[in-house]
Amino acid sequence: MFPSLSRRAFACSLVGLIATMRLDAQQHRRIVSTAPSITEALFALGLGDQVVGVSRYCNYPAQVEKLPKVGTYMKPDVEAIARLAPDLIVLQTASAVLTERLKAMRMTYVEVPHGTLEDVYTGIRLIANAAAVADRAVALIGKIQGELAKIQAKARVLSSPRVAVVVDRRQGTLGDLTAIGPDNYLNEILGIAGGTNVFAKAGLPRYPHLSLEAIVRENPDVIFDLSSTQDSEAMREQARPAVLALWAQHAGLKAAASGHVYFGTSNALLVPGPRAPEAAQLLFDFMHGVDGRNKR
Repeated sequence: MFPSLSRRAFACSLVGLIATMRLDAQQHRRIVSTAPSITEALFALGLGDQVVGVSRYCNYPAQVEKLPKVGTYMKPDVEAIARLAPDLIVLQTASAVLTERLKAMRMTYVEVPHGTLEDVYTGIRLIANAAAVADRAVALIGKIQGELAKIQAKARVLSSPRVAVVVDRRQGTLGDLTAIGPDNYLNEILGIAGGTNVFAKAGLPRYPHLSLEAIVRENPDVIFDLSSTQDSEAMREQARPAVLALWAQHAGLKAAASGHVYFGTSNALLVPGPRAPEAAQLLFDFMHGVDGRNKR
């Protein structure tokens, strides 16, 4: 059939053709992300130039703010997604109703878990496999794990402060608090950074709802307030003085009296994803006095 080519030459030509076709497919892929953690994973995997739509709350890296928005991770806008003609949609674990709609519209999707550090790694692998760049997942996960191991090694030789991490509250007050409990991403990152979560107790949910009195009873050495309704880091930065003033009213709290209440404004602290080492380093610096300016 191909008299001018030997079998070996033909095989090499065929392999090259398939590789080129795969590369072209990757270059022309149109990917929609439905959550900030997914978007960060896509960019960390080198797939940013293929992302054509993101969720309302995606803002890292900066260029995603110019991309079309497709709702939130809780309520993706299927019509907005369809208008972008994607050939891959990445969802956080979704409802059966949503996935059935996507199937009915013959749209390709992959679901990724969220909630723990292992879920971050699993999500990276699933996204990389769906985008035909599985080797990049191996490299990225190795990089994240290596950087976290270095932070953990530094933390092991230092004292471990008792810490409370507040992730939600009634805005303008210290009421209706939600903290991090056991078995979740932030609790794991806190442990790597050298902190002991006072609410990581058996029997408590991943995110226990608390009164201020519960925090007073535990009287932690450090309090991280990561609660905020502001969408951007700049807006959270502006809100910091008011938040710290709230906690300062409770001088009976060891953390408040010693100035060890930190209002986290960095998105790295709020989004489980490839920036886990950055989040761990921020927590390490705050807890161990490397950055006493309560900067982020």
